[in-house]
Amino acid sequence: MMGWNHDGLGWGGWLVMLLGMVAFWGLVVWAVVVLFRDTRSGDTRPAHRDPLDTLGERFARGEIDETEYLARAEVLRAAHRSPLRH
Repeated sequence: MMGWNHDGLGWGGWLVMLLGMVAFWGLVVWAVVVLFRDTRSGDTRPAHRDPLDTLGERFARGEIDETEYLARAEVLRAAHRSPLRH
C-alpha cells in the first residue's frame, strides 16, 4: 500500500493533459479550416476584366451585331486613350 496516493498524475498532470487535448483539437480544426479555405479560393478570374474582352464575348454569343460591336469598341478605345481617364 505504499505510495497509494502518489502514483497518479495529480492536478498538475490532469491540467497538462487537458491543455494538450485542447491544443490538439484546436490544431485539427485550424488545419481543416485552412484546407477548405484554400480549395475555395482557387478563383483564377482577374479582379478587373477588360471591357473590350466583355464586348468581344457578347459579340461572339450573338447578343450584339457587328455594327454595335464596332461602335462600342471604338468608344471604349477612345476612352482608353483619353488623358482624362481616372
